[in-house]
Amino acid sequence: MEVFKFGGASVKDAASFCNVPRILEHFKERHIVVVISAMGKTTNALEHLVRSYFYKDEEPELEFNKIKKYHFAIIEELFSDKDHPVYADIEQLFNNLKSLLSEPPSSDFDFEYDRIVPYGEMISSKILSHFLNLKGIQNTWFDITRILITDNEFRNAKVNWQKTLANVKTQFSPVIKQNHMAVLQGFIGKSENGHIVTLGREGSDYSAAIIAYCLDAESVTIWKDVAGVLNADPKYFKETQIINKLAYSDAVELAYYGASVIHPKTIKPLENKKIPLFVKSFANPKADGTIIQSTPVKLPLPVNIFKVNQVLISIYPNDFSFIAVENLRDIFSILADNKAAINLMQNTAISFSLVIDYDPEKLEILIENLKKQFKVRYNTGLELLTIRNFDQPTIEKITGGKEILLEQKTRSTAQYVVRTIITEESNN
Repeated sequence: MEVFKFGGASVKDAASFCNVPRILEHFKERHIVVVISAMGKTTNALEHLVRSYFYKDEEPELEFNKIKKYHFAIIEELFSDKDHPVYADIEQLFNNLKSLLSEPPSSDFDFEYDRIVPYGEMISSKILSHFLNLKGIQNTWFDITRILITDNEFRNAKVNWQKTLANVKTQFSPVIKQNHMAVLQGFIGKSENGHIVTLGREGSDYSAAIIAYCLDAESVTIWKDVAGVLNADPKYFKETQIINKLAYSDAVELAYYGASVIHPKTIKPLENKKIPLFVKSFANPKADGTIIQSTPVKLPLPVNIFKVNQVLISIYPNDFSFIAVENLRDIFSILADNKAAINLMQNTAISFSLVIDYDPEKLEILIENLKKQFKVRYNTGLELLTIRNFDQPTIEKITGGKEILLEQKTRSTAQYVVRTIITEESNN
């Protein structure tokens, strides 16, 4: 039993879709679970649709039509027979979404987010399942919300492992044993209250790990548009190198600091059962890629992680007193109530600073709540640079041309909150 996860880039267009059956053709005789993300940048587009619908600042119908047109353009390239059932299936999903958008939104943005954004995975999984069957790779489409049960928190739901494990054993295991291959949706589950929920942004990797854990899978393979785990994101760094082997511990650290190749929660379920994780290129499936496993392996070179759109918040007691334990207790209570995920934190005698991702829906409320008890300053539009296994030449290279606002080092990791220095040359 193996679990394969295909990301949005692997199904972003018709040509990319065609790579998937070429890969799976080699595994027709094995039991394979395929977990699929939304196609291309569909999640971004659906998030835009949610904001348009919830805040009524734009016409949601325009964004809806754009998303629908994108998907049907790909379907028409993949399925020449206009009577193929995929057309009716996807039309029905879009009709359901349109009906939802015709209703007035509730007062809870996160609830509306989890009603709308999961359509990306439902649509992509239906298209992929039909396309694989068309290409002679028999599979069963399965609704993951039947088995993956969570708590009732929207947008960052926590897995109920006991119920999920029981459901997988009783409902899903017989399906995969009988049909060899099943296609599931990543990123989503169902709350104990019966609502569709999401597991956190980029959560499809985590979905694959959950299913692998519940099935005692031999391995998980994440198929990406890169050769494996690289020492830097090629979107931001010109020269990158592949890391062939990683220990679970290093993979957790890299994911926590923001390495986009793996979702932070992915490793723990796999580590619990010593299930190896492979990261491979869907464009070159025969290449070795990266293996992540329990065997200790020293990082062979510095790893650079770059997070954009960061917010630096500095918090001061109103009476100019020291940052005491009581202050920290109150600060963390406010952060927890506002569901703020901290990327870096640091304190001095009279201030506490933290770095979070910029979220326009949450930042204003968080700042207002902090100001009820503290003085607050904050900067947006910043970058968080993390160097794992750092050395001085690497630090100098990636911080060049940056204004350093905050710096933090441990034995193995250096982090910098920076702002790009604007010069006349960069404006030209």
